[in-house]
Amino acid sequence: MLQRLLDGGATVIFIEHDLDMIANADHVIDLGPGGGVNGGRIIATGTPEQVADHPDSLTGRYLREALEGGRLRRHRGPTRPCS
Repeated sequence: MLQRLLDGGATVIFIEHDLDMIANADHVIDLGPGGGVNGGRIIATGTPEQVADHPDSLTGRYLREALEGGRLRRHRGPTRPCS
């Protein structure tokens, strides 16, 4: 379903905690540092690799460990530039 939307030129925005989905996103906006009243601030933005390299991103830490450990892989590169 997501791929059909992307192939049709749609922009898809979703909130997700699944590392495989995050690893295959074109652009990630990591909010935090926690949930509820402890969150809501932008911690990191960019490609999954950029977020994984961000020192303040908890999501990035888990993403980096999963990518480096071979548990995840990017299935494709960005479909189009993000602005």
